[in-house]
Amino acid sequence: MRMKILSKLDFHLDLKNRRINILKATVTSITGFYEAFVSMFMSKRTWTPELDAEIKYVCNSVLDNNGSISVCDDDVINSENYKKFEKWLSMLLRMGKRHITVLRYLDITIMTEGLHRAGQDDVDAHARRFDNRIIRNSTRLATFDDGEMSDYYKDKVLTDGQACKILGFELPNEIDHNGKTYVKSTNGYVLKEYENNKDVKRGLYMLGIPSNFISKINLCEWGHVFKERCDGGGANPEVKEWAEQVMKQITEFHKEITRDYVLSIQN
Repeated sequence: MRMKILSKLDFHLDLKNRRINILKATVTSITGFYEAFVSMFMSKRTWTPELDAEIKYVCNSVLDNNGSISVCDDDVINSENYKKFEKWLSMLLRMGKRHITVLRYLDITIMTEGLHRAGQDDVDAHARRFDNRIIRNSTRLATFDDGEMSDYYKDKVLTDGQACKILGFELPNEIDHNGKTYVKSTNGYVLKEYENNKDVKRGLYMLGIPSNFISKINLCEWGHVFKERCDGGGANPEVKEWAEQVMKQITEFHKEITRDYVLSIQN
């Protein structure tokens, strides 16, 4: 079977339309401050029902629904409730360096888009730290385009199909081999009878394909994950970028939870 010869224009148009996924990590919420403060006072045996009610009122007054300070409200920033919240948070973080259990009440929700599949495996390696709260897009249920990959692999790798186009020809839609017909699919060929079978087709997906996932982790365990995956360590570069994006946004939520603080958590 003869292969179609492509022009340079055809190839460059193909590259232009090539689907690239930019890594984006978004911290959508940090919750559990009420419970964390209660645990702190409980451990000191200074908790009372009256203090409990005050903690709940202060948290509800100062925080928005996502657990961030209502920075647009000057009345909040200048209030006594805000000062109490800041004081309690400083106390909690100081205690949490060693008494790490109090930090386990603070849950961080992270939405990730475009991390390559192998990088997702690196995050999945910490599944116990996330308390198994990681849900990603399924390669069984999802479909991917030929050559689709995360931004990290852009210009670093080429699929066989892309390499053929560089050489000036296009692979045929069907191939006959040993009395069987294989049809073109993402990054390769599948037996014709399985051309719509996603369980079979995903056998051709590369580890560079983009992965989207939602995860939740408490601050104590994030301390461990961040140490393992942050910039300066031995993790994959895109995973490092993911970790640093998350850390930056945690600090934007609450300025007291700095990068240096998280690295100091003894977990």
